[in-house]
Amino acid sequence: MTRLAILSDIHANLQALEAVQRDLDGQQIDRVIVAGDCINWGPSSAEVVDIIEREGWAVIRGNNEYYLLDYDTPRAPASWTTLDFQSLVWLREQLAGEQHSIVATWPDTLSLRFPDAPAIRVVHGSPRSHWEPMHRDTPAGEIAAMLAGIEEPLVIAGHTHQSMDRTVENWRILNPGSVGLPLDGTFDAQYMLLEGNQSGWQPTWRRVAYDRAPLFEAFDRQRLVERSGPVGVLIVEEFRTGRIHLHAFVIWRNQHYPGQRLSWDLFHEFKQADRWEYTESAYHVNRDTG
Repeated sequence: MTRLAILSDIHANLQALEAVQRDLDGQQIDRVIVAGDCINWGPSSAEVVDIIEREGWAVIRGNNEYYLLDYDTPRAPASWTTLDFQSLVWLREQLAGEQHSIVATWPDTLSLRFPDAPAIRVVHGSPRSHWEPMHRDTPAGEIAAMLAGIEEPLVIAGHTHQSMDRTVENWRILNPGSVGLPLDGTFDAQYMLLEGNQSGWQPTWRRVAYDRAPLFEAFDRQRLVERSGPVGVLIVEEFRTGRIHLHAFVIWRNQHYPGQRLSWDLFHEFKQADRWEYTESAYHVNRDTG
């Protein structure tokens, strides 16, 4: 029997990752797999990359790794010209030199082929794009189109920051949830254990409580809010609440003030709006918690 630990969306939350590492002690894991978005948003990108490299975990890139690698380069999509996020400058400063090169060599997907269990495809968002989510409420036909051509019967994806176990046609899709930034109104670090044999894979989701005070102390030391303005405030608020704030702000800005830079004036006006109106329905889960 093969035993795997599946992590995703650490988002530079060192305290959450260390809590997961402690939880893994003694669980006789054969391999740790990380499904992308290890860096950015949180304050400890460099430390997280160091742990992944030192432990020799199998890892893929997510969309946040591409923000590091392609932002402000000729490879950046034209749409990124509206991403006036000073937090990405801060990210590049954290991951200069060797660590930047390490992330540059991570693959975009993995095909896991153990001898005693069915094959697994690991992606970040969907097989088509790191930015394309597979939600619990995504229509089955849309997911089938995303998975077209994937031969592995089990697909592991992250990106949504929400755990999932869903079957569409011949595929089973599992999401381990987010280690560093769950977006369901909860705060524990989330990951998944997988036990496999010839009959298939059996998932077990784990939630690990940890002291979050050092996380916010690290944000203060990094001066994220001072350096990134309203974007920094919204990022920290996502960690405080376990809810989407920045993406809702961007959607609101694009609807009401398209093309305008993110400013404190826009931020204060947005704070008077109903944030749920600009939050995708998949993230309304546990809405009564905040």
